[in-house]
Amino acid sequence: MSERKIILLTGAFSGIGRATAEKLAARGHKVYGTSRDPKGKTVPAGVVALALDVRDETSIAPAVARIIEDEGRIDVLVNNAGYILTGGIEETTPEEASAQFETNFFGLHRVTRAVLPHMRRRAGGRIVNVSSLVGHAPIPFAAFYSASKFALEGYSESLAHELAPFGIDVAMVEPSFVRTPLAEHALAAANPLPAYAPWRTAVEGRIEAQIAKAIEPGEVAAVIARLIEARAPALRNFVGGDARLVRRLRRLVPPRLFFRIWRRQFGLDKANAGASVNAPVPAADSPAGN
Repeated sequence: MSERKIILLTGAFSGIGRATAEKLAARGHKVYGTSRDPKGKTVPAGVVALALDVRDETSIAPAVARIIEDEGRIDVLVNNAGYILTGGIEETTPEEASAQFETNFFGLHRVTRAVLPHMRRRAGGRIVNVSSLVGHAPIPFAAFYSASKFALEGYSESLAHELAPFGIDVAMVEPSFVRTPLAEHALAAANPLPAYAPWRTAVEGRIEAQIAKAIEPGEVAAVIARLIEARAPALRNFVGGDARLVRRLRRLVPPRLFFRIWRRQFGLDKANAGASVNAPVPAADSPAGN
């Protein structure tokens, strides 16, 4: 067991966030878990629930101030809050796309900015950002979710460079599909176009098939706990065999070949349009999402 940490965890009461809160509290850390509205939430033992909306700076400052008042410090920030927006790019309005980034990217930035002054003053701390393999290999018909994770990858690497002089570490967790309510609670673009229906349906079916056999949230939580307790965490940390395999494919195979593999993976070949979307997906071509 490592030294007890004071941890701020966003999106703490479902899926990866809940599993992480339980894991960290069980390991003796003090976890402040947040949700837009924690009332009525079942709070894991050893976790303090706080109201925090990552889209609203006026809710972030009081939450951070409460932790500093109670504990005098924040050792670790785990940025986990987010959601999935699905739909074709032409089907998605700028307002819908903007809302996706307001939560998944700018929300994370707001919380990070609020915590950093306290970490800098103590000349130490750790930030763990929950990214996804889709930040390397995007999912069709989830372009803005994928783009938010691509943005997070660049943001996190820049952040790591900037914070190194202050003794603050940055790490990312990049899982493949995870069996969480995230996909069930996904928001769909409000105005779907019939022209895209066969391909959109094919992708949705393949994603459902992958989630059914995906890794459990606890597997991601275990990696997050390891990164928090590690002496020097790696910046990028892929979780799940599928994630590591796809990452290697992306790096090693020619781009055109990877493009064809990825289209076949999601049933997007013209010959497959409208065909059964429940066909088994070869394990060697497994995709990503979180």
